[in-house]
Amino acid sequence: MIAVSAPLQAKEADMTSPPQLTFERVFDSPSLDGSSPRGAKLSPDGRYLTVLRNRADERERYDLWGYDRDSGEWTMLVDSKKLSTGRELSEDEKMQRERARVAGLKGIITYQWAPDGEGVLVPLDGDLFLARLDGTVTQLTDTEESELNPALSKTGKYVSFVRDRQLWVGEVGKDAVPVTPKEGDDIRWGEAEFVAQEEMSRSTGFWWNGDDTRIAVQRTDEGPVGIVTRAAIGATGTRVYDQRYPAAGTDNAVVELYIMDPDGSDRVKVDLGKDTDIYLARANWAPDGNLYVQRQNRAQTVLELLRVDPATGKSSVVLTEKAARENYWVNLSDNYKFLKNGDLLWWSERSGFGQLYLFNGDDGFASYDQKSREPLNVTRLIGVDEESERIFFLANTQDDPLAQHIYSLDYGNDLRGPASQISEPGYTYSASMDGKGKTLLVSRSSDTQPTQTFLADGDGKRLAWVEENALDANHPYAPYLPSHRPVEYGTIAAEDGTTLYWEMIKPEMKPGKRYPVFFSHYGGPHAQNVTKGWKGAMAQAVVDKGYIWFEIDNRGSANRGVDFEQPIYRAMGTVEVADQKSGAQYLKSLNFVDPDKIAIYGWSYGGYMTLKQLEADPGLYAAGISGAPVTKWELYDTHYTERYMGDPREVPEAYAASGAIEDATKISDPLLLIHGMADDNVVFENSSELIAKLQGTNTPFEMMLYPGYTHRVGGKYISPHVWNTIFAFLERHGVTPPE
Repeated sequence: MIAVSAPLQAKEADMTSPPQLTFERVFDSPSLDGSSPRGAKLSPDGRYLTVLRNRADERERYDLWGYDRDSGEWTMLVDSKKLSTGRELSEDEKMQRERARVAGLKGIITYQWAPDGEGVLVPLDGDLFLARLDGTVTQLTDTEESELNPALSKTGKYVSFVRDRQLWVGEVGKDAVPVTPKEGDDIRWGEAEFVAQEEMSRSTGFWWNGDDTRIAVQRTDEGPVGIVTRAAIGATGTRVYDQRYPAAGTDNAVVELYIMDPDGSDRVKVDLGKDTDIYLARANWAPDGNLYVQRQNRAQTVLELLRVDPATGKSSVVLTEKAARENYWVNLSDNYKFLKNGDLLWWSERSGFGQLYLFNGDDGFASYDQKSREPLNVTRLIGVDEESERIFFLANTQDDPLAQHIYSLDYGNDLRGPASQISEPGYTYSASMDGKGKTLLVSRSSDTQPTQTFLADGDGKRLAWVEENALDANHPYAPYLPSHRPVEYGTIAAEDGTTLYWEMIKPEMKPGKRYPVFFSHYGGPHAQNVTKGWKGAMAQAVVDKGYIWFEIDNRGSANRGVDFEQPIYRAMGTVEVADQKSGAQYLKSLNFVDPDKIAIYGWSYGGYMTLKQLEADPGLYAAGISGAPVTKWELYDTHYTERYMGDPREVPEAYAASGAIEDATKISDPLLLIHGMADDNVVFENSSELIAKLQGTNTPFEMMLYPGYTHRVGGKYISPHVWNTIFAFLERHGVTPPE
């Protein structure tokens, strides 16, 4: 199967002499993707929309803007440059930003609406500000320390945050005070532990109840966690950090949960069970006044929902979710909601695909029956209109997993009614809603349209553009439209017959010529690269150099259901490598591909994949680029690694087979290794061990290291340096376009 997208056309763009799309321009300002607002939120009453909008002259700096739906006017609520002190962030906040993948952003990166809808809590440079809709801004804190995870309480009476490993609470406008004890360097109150931030999509460690009378607070003892001495090697010096890092097969932090009054009094401990080697996955206050906690076993094969009495801390199990298959795991999600009538909307993969269920404590699960219509794989619960008993969710069909669409469904009849697609074909979508489930905030893109954002009603009808981002003559990408090349999609079969989806962008080709391939990959779980969304200027810049851009999603990647993801269980570096090989063999069968010039590139898990592919099939690829690779899974964290690989103390043979160090001497094709020398995620030891192995066995390779950079090696000047280095490497080894 091959599908080709329609070519882009600029209505008024000059089509005569298109400029060269360079890597320098790709990473310069304004962004070639157009304006890319983030953090869009609706006010509690739905009247105002707020977004973080990046500047045209500084693409990574964000300011807070507000849109009045009544007047139709936009206003800058907070100018980050005017309020910025330039104060250096604390190491804890830097690490949190790294976990949230926003370390490269400047200005305002997050905010929270006040419950009364009259103001917004804004963190900036480690301090807190309250911005009112009338344009006034009040500074709430002014300290050398950073205020982490700031939050307004549910009624808006209190402001709370973490400082110096304690939870602080104060009435808005008054000084905050610590409400948890100071217990030394190993004890943190109110913070999510490392693996919760990095792997569990949980960034907070405290939760206010609905009337501000009680607050649940996490207490974390990092004492059992092993210390990794991490050298953050910079350009002019080296800082050494003793970082608590829970590597696979080692002890995790001990996490406890307490419930207390806002001043810290009447504190009770939550019963999380006798086994302390568990994960506190989620915590939520429900309309019934109880706290509900999701407890996951360390093997991640069982997830239990506990109901907690806020007065005593006593708990009971009300729901148990088990792995959908043998040799599988339970994927965490935020796709659930406690309803006012006492029911619970719950996402599960128990059918083999993500689906929504209605849980009632008395009657059990009532399935969303899909037997009579096109099967859907639900990926996100968007919102709930409880007044109309209607839910909204994102899903892809199993017949076309490359596009996410918005669906609505009446749940008054136990979710058994037909689901309706309310999003327009031709795009892939993401969306959120206001708290009442009345208004959709929709983002969409296609391979011919950069991301657009708009407000819509419950039927998907557009009410107002937030960012139309039209590809007209005024768009930053307009000068490059004449050379823009269409995306092609297709499928091949894996070794076992499984359908694999690929995408390809070809340069303008001359008859009879064969072209090199830049074969990009990630390959790891919880990710999908091949979609029908906007690819951005990066791929087009590679194509402009005369290369074919190619990607394929292997077994183990996301949004194809349990059976597609399961094959990587305790087998990382096997099935993904085989599927990428199938992609390479397909490329070699094409008469316009130079079979001797297929170069592979990947970062993080993709960097690991590059190494495993070069080791498994010497001579298949012309060259490989490995960025920030994991080389030994024993060096990576517990929650991610053990989910897929098990505990190395129990299955050492699986870890031995998955590693990339032992077989590194099998690499005979040109290799370029890239790593940031201050990486606190895939720590630099992953590369230093590989470097030592290759040097110690006289195995040739090249490397480019970046002092001071973490897992994200990027920026206005650094990103072009990375990509120019990559293509200079390919040129040295003859992986070049035809004359």
